[in-house]
Amino acid sequence: MPRLRAHLPILNRAKIALRHRFSLIEDKADDAQIDTSIRSGVVLRGTNLWVLMFAILIASIGLNVNSTAVIIGAMLISPLMGPIMGIGYGVGIYDQELIRKSFRNLGIATIISLLVSTVYFLLTPLSDAQSELLARTSPTIWDVLIAFFGGLAGIIGATRSEKANIIPGVAIATALMPPLCTAGYGLANANWEFFFGAFYLYSINCVFIAFASILIIWVLNPAHKIFVDEKTETRVSRILTAVVLLTLLPSVYLAVKLVKEEVFQAKASEFLAGEVVFDQTHVTQRNINAKLKRIEITLIGEYINKTKLKEIEARLNDYGLKDATLTVYQTKDQSVDISALKSNIVSELYKENLYELENKNKTIRELEAKINAAETLKSEWRNISAELHAQYPQIREVLFSEAIQWKVSENQTDEKVIVLNIIASSKLNRSDQYRISEWLKVRIKTNNIKLIVE
Repeated sequence: MPRLRAHLPILNRAKIALRHRFSLIEDKADDAQIDTSIRSGVVLRGTNLWVLMFAILIASIGLNVNSTAVIIGAMLISPLMGPIMGIGYGVGIYDQELIRKSFRNLGIATIISLLVSTVYFLLTPLSDAQSELLARTSPTIWDVLIAFFGGLAGIIGATRSEKANIIPGVAIATALMPPLCTAGYGLANANWEFFFGAFYLYSINCVFIAFASILIIWVLNPAHKIFVDEKTETRVSRILTAVVLLTLLPSVYLAVKLVKEEVFQAKASEFLAGEVVFDQTHVTQRNINAKLKRIEITLIGEYINKTKLKEIEARLNDYGLKDATLTVYQTKDQSVDISALKSNIVSELYKENLYELENKNKTIRELEAKINAAETLKSEWRNISAELHAQYPQIREVLFSEAIQWKVSENQTDEKVIVLNIIASSKLNRSDQYRISEWLKVRIKTNNIKLIVE
């Protein structure tokens, strides 16, 4: 007993330290400030509605062109989190008027978003469903967890005295905008599987963000909480439980289904890698359909008889694929020569490499020709300089260069001009400059000469 008593102060200090470390009360904003902040985010009118429509258009374009960055940008500016947190806050403090107001604004925002996205997808010439669209059509339990934990982070951030950059992150993680836009795509293309799948994902996000908000508000127990009788409180709890369960159960079913399909894919791949291996026959195509539990392969090369294929199919049970079926497509013509096939492939690769090598050699020859021409020109300039000095001994230095001439009146810069810069010990008169210019035109066979004398 004395030892136990000695440890009690340590345990108490540990509990106090943990309570202090994880406290949600110490940095909480004033209840009045929280109430004002959340209520102000509930109303969607004027600026907020315009921002919502623009965000929906941006998200629709991002989904349409399969751009993740554009979709994230749309989620950052979306004002949809306000009414959802308003619902959670309203239920948490039992404020029926706030709940009705939040539901009304969320409904208006949802309808406007669906209309805008539907109109966009009716008008866009890009009609194919990209991977970003497809990702929003099959919600699972993981989407529930993301929405719930995102909602917890969001409402905790919204109730702090020092506002952190949490709400934008929650908006990105829980992804309210893309499912609405995907539902609009489903409406525009009369694809009801897309519509209901995406709208269900949107509903999951709304319900579990609101549910997380309710839990945190109950923990914080703000002063604005309206105290109701036990009967009303029990009724609210039952309704809340029913809504959460009704939203949760389909996602659990879909998650279990998804996991089974992934497991089937993995086992089927393992089966093909371990059993469908031949010396003179190769798998050219494979299709694993987890929903129908069907494995289809196409073989090329030496023909595999039915007895051998039956033996391979019988080993499906060893890989946990008891109900799976194996379908094999192969030609009955056994004359396919794998060696010849490999030889043809090598020959094609050789031809492609030869073509690339020839192009590279051509480029090298062109560059060598340019270098040789430059060297020849450099030697020619030396001779011209010597000849000029012989005719005009006062010339001490000659600079040659190629330039592009531009004039305001002509506004053309296409022709190259040879610039000759002469430095002489005594000034060359105009007559000498003219003779040098005319001589140089004949010497280098061009009329584009610019003479500069210093």
